Amino acid sequence: MSDPVTLINVLKVEPARQEALIALLKENTETVIRTLAGWKATRLIAASDGASVVIHSEWESPAAVAAMREDPRMKAYFPKIRELASLDSVMGAPVLDIRHE
Repeated sequence: MSDPVTLINVLKVEPARQEALIALLKENTETVIRTLAGWKATRLIAASDGASVVIHSEWESPAAVAAMREDPRMKAYFPKIRELASLDSVMGAPVLDIRHE
């Protein structure tokens, strides 16, 4: 079995469209992402200047991320997301996790 991975998506958006993008991402997370095998957690982070949204998600394996990207329901969302924002993705394993106790 593969090690868990973190997927970071950075979406660049016009500030006037950030709210619509967040609504779309919330809907997608609640109706599709959370039902997929291998999904563990998702956090949406809205930039205070309105120009971007970061999706921080945790998955059981790289194969789970690949399966998510091929899911027909996800493929239906990708064009809607691209209408609102550009997208850059990074997948990797955490190398440091320090938390305030």
